[in-house]
Amino acid sequence: MTSLGLYLTKKSVNRAMVSRRTGISQARLSQLSSNGSTRLRADELYLIALAIDVEPGELLNEVCKDLKLAKE
Repeated sequence: MTSLGLYLTKKSVNRAMVSRRTGISQARLSQLSSNGSTRLRADELYLIALAIDVEPGELLNEVCKDLKLAKE
């Protein structure tokens, strides 16, 4: 499960509702939640955040929490 999938599960988010509100298909939401090689676009992240009533920055921080800068 991806970090987005874990976040949505932790928040008990209804993915059918997210799909209706955002226009993102349930199949795409399933891919974003379960397939680590599927890339989440910025517009999708923004719409998902609005649909679940969280700040887009909070969702971005959660989804990207494992990213680190390369050491010089």
